[in-house]
Formats: sequence, C-alpha cells, structure tokens
Amino acid sequence: MPKGVAVNKMFAGISGRYDVANHLLSGGIDYYWRSVLIKRVQLHKPQNVVDLATGSGDVAFKLLSCLGSTSTIVAMDFCEPMLEVAKRKKAARTIGSNLVFTYGDCMSLPIADESIDAVTISFGVRNFEDRQRGLREINRILVPGGKLFILEFSQPDRWFRPIYYTYLKYILPSVAALATGKKDAYDYLAGTIESFPTKTELSAQILQSGFEDVESSGHTFSIVAIHTATK
Repeated sequence: MPKGVAVNKMFAGISGRYDVANHLLSGGIDYYWRSVLIKRVQLHKPQNVVDLATGSGDVAFKLLSCLGSTSTIVAMDFCEPMLEVAKRKKAARTIGSNLVFTYGDCMSLPIADESIDAVTISFGVRNFEDRQRGLREINRILVPGGKLFILEFSQPDRWFRPIYYTYLKYILPSVAALATGKKDAYDYLAGTIESFPTKTELSAQILQSGFEDVESSGHTFSIVAIHTATK
C-alpha cells in the first residue's frame, strides 16, 4: 500500500478522537507550540495563507483569530474524515467566509502558481510520501518573498533522547490505545519521529527544494522544531 494511502487510512481511523489524543499525549504543550508558530506568521502580516495538513483545524482557527478578518485562510487536508471534524468545529463557531476547509494533497495542490503569501504546515511534513516533491509544490504556490512555516517533531536534545524515546516506544502507544482505540497509529507516529531528520538536516532539504533564508528553532528540549523559509 502506498504511504499516502496508508497515512490517509490511519488518520481517518483516529479522526474522532484526534484532538483529545493530541492534547493528552503532549500534556497540553501542543497549545504552546501552535502559539509560537502563529506569532511568527503574524510578524509577516500575510493577506492569504494556506494551512496544509490542517487535520482538525486547530492551526487554521488560531490563524484566523490572530490575523483577523482582513486575511483569507484556506485550510487543506487529504483525509476527508479529518476535514469533516474541522468543518463541524467551524459550524459550532461564529466564523465568516475567510476561513475555508477543503481537500488538498500536498503532492499536487489545486492552487495557482505564485498566488499565496504564506504556507503553514504542522506535523505534516513527516508524513509526505515524497518530501522533496511536497516542498517543491509548496514553493510553487508561494509568491516571490512568500514564507513557509513548518512545525514538526524533531530530534530532541541529546541528553533528553533516552527519556523521550522510552516515552515514544513504551508509554505513548499504550496511552493512545486507551484514548483512540488505535495503538497502531501511534506506533507509526513513534517510528516516524525517531527516524525524522535533525533541524540541520531538514533545513538542508528545504534549501534543496528551492527556498532560501531557512531558520530553525527547537522547543521543549527540541522535541519539536519550527522552520521558516523564504521563496
């Protein structure tokens, strides 16, 4: 089964409990990570933003509240059940037409060349079927000078790795199984985190895809990193 198909199926299976599991397994620190990401986006005052791999929409909703009604946000995901969760959350809030949830596959985005000011993607690059292809596709849709913001798991500080990898392998899947009933999905998560590039390695891959001025910062002992890059 191709990786993209398998990932889609996996997220469809946990969509109903995705938010609960995320907050539980991160101890609520995921709220902080998203806040740091959004503050960096705010500095550039983009008029139109695409949030890729939006999942249940948490980053998209935060973007909307911080950028205001003058910005347009298109939030995309290739997993329809996850999009349905995001759409239900939107329906329960008073939100205008400047936030739209729609289908979009990062390998082939239904967006015109050089038409977007900023792209955000949180915990999605790790699941790309072809990382270079996905990064080049993001580069294609950005205007010259446009910004890419990536929030993703990374390799933690060396002293913290034994503790963190023990948590990933033995604690996280068991707790996730109780929260979602889908232990396999979080076994996959642990495996992809452990094999994901360091901040320096991912920065090099972003440069190779056509971006420049790549910067990275680690957070919470570098278990996650935020990368910013300019087209």
